[in-house]
Amino acid sequence: MTKQNTLKLFEDKKVRTVWDNDQGKWYVSIVDVITVLTESPNPQVYWRVLKKRLLVEGNQTVTNCNGLKMEAPDGKMRMTDVADVEQIFRLIQSIPSPKAEPFKLWLAEVARERLDEIEDPELGIDRMLEYYHRKGYSTNWINQRLKSIEVRKELSDEWEQRGVKKGQEYATLTDIITHGWSGLTTKEYKQYKGLKKESLRDNMTNLELALNTLAEATTTEISREHKPKTLAENRKVAARGGSIVGNTRKEIEANIGKSIVTPLNTKNIDALPEPNPKK
Repeated sequence: MTKQNTLKLFEDKKVRTVWDNDQGKWYVSIVDVITVLTESPNPQVYWRVLKKRLLVEGNQTVTNCNGLKMEAPDGKMRMTDVADVEQIFRLIQSIPSPKAEPFKLWLAEVARERLDEIEDPELGIDRMLEYYHRKGYSTNWINQRLKSIEVRKELSDEWEQRGVKKGQEYATLTDIITHGWSGLTTKEYKQYKGLKKESLRDNMTNLELALNTLAEATTTEISREHKPKTLAENRKVAARGGSIVGNTRKEIEANIGKSIVTPLNTKNIDALPEPNPKK
């Protein structure tokens, strides 16, 4: 399964999803759906009880559910019961909730948008632009963020070509790059900014984001030149890419007289970076 984990919001509630390119469908965290519909303080227990009841009734919905690794509240990847959109629609019928119909409409829209984006990738870019504009990011920051996504994709494609495994190995190499240029691992960087599940890149200033993008682009070029064959060799390439940009960061800081790595995030300043003047 070629998977892409993502996070969706329904009425400010987080719903973890996975897009399966091979199957062409979404898989949705069942516990998150239960949280949205019931606002239960312990959705895991609610799901265990509901699962047993459905099994006794002979409902096939739960027996066909998959388990996939998703990011838990503690930041670790943990196995989570998931279901595709069709299964979720059936499951919702077993959960009394005034939010059932609005959630089904929302879920259908999420599924439709993804299929539309496959047909026309520019739609995905347009939606991303709209999202960041609504958040109050400046046009310059948004352009830099889009560039960072392109650069990250080139790096992940290069890693895949070099035999790096998605998941933990990607995360390890990313940590090495991030530490190389910023002096912090990804986890330390997020803690420094007071983040939990939020995107680190979405909480970077223009300069932080630019240096992070440069570090990843540099790593990609070094990898293409040296063609590492093992994880150990890829670790050395990642360290070189991060270190080169780390030296650049130090030189800039020596000239501007302050640290580029900042605890600022979207929670403790009005907007990151400066607000869009049209807002």
